[in-house]
Amino acid sequence: MVLAVVLIVSGFVKAVDPMGTQYKLADYLTALHLQMLTADFLTLGASVVLSAVEFGLGICLLFAIRKVASTSLTLLMMLFMTPLTLWVALVNPVTDCGCFGDAIILTNWQTFCKNVVLLIMAFVVWKWPHDMVRLISTSSQWIAVNYSAVFILAVSGWSLYNLPYLDFRPYHIGTDLRKGWQQMMNGEESPYAEFFIQRAEDGEDITDSLLSAKGYLFLLVAPHIEKADDSQLDLINQMYEYAEDYNYPFYALTASGEKGIERWRDMTGAEYPFCQTDEITLKTIIRSNPGMLLLKDGVIIRKWSHNDLPDEYALTDRLDKLKIGSMPKESMAEKILIVALWYVLPLLLLTIADRLWAWSKWLKRKEQSNKIYQLFKKKTENEKENRSRQLENEPEPARGCGSGQGTE
Repeated sequence: MVLAVVLIVSGFVKAVDPMGTQYKLADYLTALHLQMLTADFLTLGASVVLSAVEFGLGICLLFAIRKVASTSLTLLMMLFMTPLTLWVALVNPVTDCGCFGDAIILTNWQTFCKNVVLLIMAFVVWKWPHDMVRLISTSSQWIAVNYSAVFILAVSGWSLYNLPYLDFRPYHIGTDLRKGWQQMMNGEESPYAEFFIQRAEDGEDITDSLLSAKGYLFLLVAPHIEKADDSQLDLINQMYEYAEDYNYPFYALTASGEKGIERWRDMTGAEYPFCQTDEITLKTIIRSNPGMLLLKDGVIIRKWSHNDLPDEYALTDRLDKLKIGSMPKESMAEKILIVALWYVLPLLLLTIADRLWAWSKWLKRKEQSNKIYQLFKKKTENEKENRSRQLENEPEPARGCGSGQGTE
């Protein structure tokens, strides 16, 4: 059960942030000198497949589905991952393994120790697969498998098209960038140590002035402007014109050089100022290239991917009078509850219904196989039948004469 839960959590947090998993896989491949395999479509496809496999194996172990096959595949995976994480712990090519995405950060040695324990567990379930408790019957297993596959692929697809539904990174909505950045400046440990904003024209650092300014601030984020999706250029330009109309600052942040910026300007006619920021920081801020941030008093209150930018129908007035100008009311706990309602609740209901059905079948078999019960049941039926016959054979009671009639 522990092994199953770990795999389910690991697969889900990867699926909810497939681009983050993609970046981590690219880091691993680079460290192994396999740069030829770091093409975006390869690493992104591998991240989706990896998350689906982990999640699927966890579900199979949890419900004891295809016991021999699922335990064998789990053992093979752990036999591969455990030596790999030992090498990572010894060589330290990456700072953290990314096993649980940004939800749970483990050191490389913690990851190796975790995998050793999971390897032992995987060996136990592989050695005695038939001792696993079956939660649902064989005839209902296809429902759990297919529903799980559709769910996890839908999570990955939604996160790629829009943004990760659950954001565990230090730049999630509600983050006070000004406070975090000031703790870096004061010498305190902070995940915002690499966050800076420099004008592309002259290299002037304007981080403090932007984060300390009161009011709203639009930030167009494109880690690599050369690879940025240009399908929503009209909406980006409309948002810039809206910001100009209401005097809201609007800046584009990128890690690209001057040539990339000029190419973007020539292609899009962009008039907004460009600033340069650390590439990894930009990839951490938002999983979209490009994406849009809205800050208020240094706090992130909105994030949009390029596929979900607000249009002219949403930008009809000043931000303080619009819904998008305030923090979303949906909390992390509410989002987790929604995920549970969409996935955990249906499987829980399936399990309960399946167990009730199996229990009723067991009772029926028990009744049929219990000789004492059958004899008692037969005796009871015979007694009922004899009693019915006796009642049929009894003579009818004599009827009295009608009133007014005499007798001789």
